[in-house]
Amino acid sequence: MQNIEPNGEIALDWADRAILDELSRDARLSMTELAKRVGLSKTPVSSRVRRMEDAGVITGYRVGLSWQKLGLGHICFVEVRLTDTRQKALQAFNKAVKDIPEVEECHMIAGGYDYLLKVRTKNIETFRSILGECISALPHVASSSSYVAMEAVKSGS
Repeated sequence: MQNIEPNGEIALDWADRAILDELSRDARLSMTELAKRVGLSKTPVSSRVRRMEDAGVITGYRVGLSWQKLGLGHICFVEVRLTDTRQKALQAFNKAVKDIPEVEECHMIAGGYDYLLKVRTKNIETFRSILGECISALPHVASSSSYVAMEAVKSGS
């Protein structure tokens, strides 16, 4: 865990990877249980976790939510094309898109469009409103294409 590659990446050994694997499945594990699962004692596991936190490898601990039970099970992906892709226009778009709470993720894309948004809403009617009133009104938006997710086969959350 102590090695830093020339590109700034942290070199992880088998134990670090095992710790990250276990924590990604259940971030609420006690250090004792985590140590047991990775086959090390508690002290070195605690030290490794602390070092990975300090190095920015572990950036936080999150709660998994049931979006269906929260009434937010509708996901739509939106491709956005801008009229202007100079730095000032990109900065204006980036700043404004962060103010739309329904936009769960926003990625600048290299390809046929400029951004890919993941939008989470209650239903298609709510999505249509967000698209028309918020996303289309973002700075420099020329056009958008939307794709409704029918099922999450594999999800990061």
